[in-house]
Amino acid sequence: MRVTAEQFLERPPKSLDGLYVIHGAEPLAALEAADALREQVRAAGYTEREVFTAESGFDWSRLRSAGNELSLFATQRLLELRIPTGKPGKEGSDAITQYCERLPDDTVTLVLVPEIDWQGKQTKWFMALEGAATMIEAAPVDRSRLPQWLKGRLARQQQSVDADGLEFLADRVEGNLLAAQQEIKKLALLCPPGDISLVVLEESVANVSRFNPFQLVAAINEGDVARIQRMLDGLKAEGEAPPLVLWVLTNEIRMLARVRGVTRSGRPPHPSKAREMERVARRHSAKSIYALLLQAAEIDRMIKGLSQRDPWDALSTLAAGLAGTALIKAA
Repeated sequence: MRVTAEQFLERPPKSLDGLYVIHGAEPLAALEAADALREQVRAAGYTEREVFTAESGFDWSRLRSAGNELSLFATQRLLELRIPTGKPGKEGSDAITQYCERLPDDTVTLVLVPEIDWQGKQTKWFMALEGAATMIEAAPVDRSRLPQWLKGRLARQQQSVDADGLEFLADRVEGNLLAAQQEIKKLALLCPPGDISLVVLEESVANVSRFNPFQLVAAINEGDVARIQRMLDGLKAEGEAPPLVLWVLTNEIRMLARVRGVTRSGRPPHPSKAREMERVARRHSAKSIYALLLQAAEIDRMIKGLSQRDPWDALSTLAAGLAGTALIKAA
């Protein structure tokens, strides 16, 4: 069974399964889902709790022993296995697979792992978990769904804002749901239940948005030049390395060239991304793609100190050009 963390929170299971896995890139969603499961386990009478953290040097025989032993004093227990790296190694893979084949009685097992890429999901241990567990995905909330997410969180504390207010909030907290939750809780302290005006939001909510270079791609695909610039400003302020941003953009240009038929070389886009790339490709010609590649090469010279121009300004122009639109600088 597969559910998202939000679905698990909204519709808690009526009865407990023997094994749960929480995985994904969003820390807040993972934390809330784990807390909700722990609360349900306690309410069901599972009074004992055992926690294993599979860091470097972890003795996997402890998991095997836990699976074979009766719970202390025959009480029901919660067993948590945390794998911070998402890579248990061969010994860990074997131990997890064996554990899934024979889940212990009177035990609810919770496995916590970070985001697992598509290759990791093909591993023996992860497939064994999928076959035996309720899989709870702690997926990030993308920008398009963020206003609705914020609306739901505000509603829980009997507050609301209009569409403009939700967009303002989304811009302030994008990419940082932990801080977003803190800002929402702050509004519960500052404002009474009911509607909150945009003016109050502007005075109350801090800019806690956080971005990584890979999130730029979504804004580029949407042609949202204002969001592109906001992301680049945030990355620069956070001290992100320009070479990584350039690599992300150059990789997109090369895939775009392949989709557009400009070249046959390079890695094709993943099937899940191909349709989106084709939509972006319609904004470009072979000439514009070559121009983008030349811009990327010039930015590489700037980063290496062979040009006096500011690479961040050039990255803004390159990203806007890749989106198929012109950069609009604020006055």
